[in-house]
Amino acid sequence: MNRTCVILLGFAILLAGLRQTHAESKEAKLSSEVKEAIVHFHKMDSGLAKFFETAHGYVVFPKVAKGAAGIGAAHGTGQVFEKGKLIGESKLTQVTLGLQLGGQVYAEVVFFETQESLDRFKSGKFALSAQASAVAAAEGASANAKYEQGVAIFTLSQGGLMFEASVGGQKFSFKPAP
Repeated sequence: MNRTCVILLGFAILLAGLRQTHAESKEAKLSSEVKEAIVHFHKMDSGLAKFFETAHGYVVFPKVAKGAAGIGAAHGTGQVFEKGKLIGESKLTQVTLGLQLGGQVYAEVVFFETQESLDRFKSGKFALSAQASAVAAAEGASANAKYEQGVAIFTLSQGGLMFEASVGGQKFSFKPAP
């Protein structure tokens, strides 16, 4: 093997190692952000503990960024849990149309009441329509919150300002943990 091949091979191995390290640090950062978001949800509404304890599963999106000027879009990455155990990762994508302007960042948690509702989410056939109602996490808000079609949604504003009178929905992807 000539010297150039050895250098290129060494460089390729180094890049592969860096890529793996980057993926692991990205996953560790997401895990840390999810844990922090769960703590914040508990602080804002202690009644959410019953949802975390009794739900068959849930997905936590620690940061969903949303922006709009007539047409709006939002995106976030989160982790999926079944009976408290991490089972995968999810991406949230939202598109809205209507009178809207601004930007905001929020956290979102979607609870699944049953195995069936969690399986529907994991199959990739899960979307939240404009009619799905999210409850803003605040002390006592969870007391009257109920599952609708096996799902309960809570959000927690983290900043920004959004004026909005729009319709749209959220779509989700699911990638099982290795």
